[in-house]
Amino acid sequence: MVEKVEGFYEKIVGDAGGLRNLLSKIPGLSGYMERGRRREADQLLRDTITGRLEQARLSYSSVYQTVSRDIFLAMDHAERMGRADNLLMGLIGKIKDAPVGYAGFFSAIKVDEEDLARLYSFDEQMLNHTDQIQAEIDVLTKAVNDAGDLNEPLSALTTALLEANEIFNSRQEVLNGIQ
Repeated sequence: MVEKVEGFYEKIVGDAGGLRNLLSKIPGLSGYMERGRRREADQLLRDTITGRLEQARLSYSSVYQTVSRDIFLAMDHAERMGRADNLLMGLIGKIKDAPVGYAGFFSAIKVDEEDLARLYSFDEQMLNHTDQIQAEIDVLTKAVNDAGDLNEPLSALTTALLEANEIFNSRQEVLNGIQ
């Protein structure tokens, strides 16, 4: 269920209606409104990503509890499962706590289209990684339910979480660079 990142912005812009047309005739106000719409789109995108990650964490918590009930599985996998849980919680927290909006829009420096394209690319990658994380949790759940080997699914989940964290950190570097 990958959505195009541009769709979040277009949804906000499309909701502006006739008021936007009226206010666009006031000098300087259209740029201000544009920043506000981008800020709303960024918030909507982050809410979507964190909502999906929180749902994935609920799924993960369920499988974590199942593993914890089996003393042998718990001894073999508790540390790695705890690390994956910490990575997932940390990612959710970073996304929730990140400043709202594209920081460059709120400074005197104008963000060019190339910077925006890079940010949209990071955002789209985050949506893709969110889906990948859920898919890896689903594979882990199946392995637990089928009494299969958990090593490979846990490794794949950890890798997906590390990559998602890296992408989010890279996005923050881009934002810092355009301020």
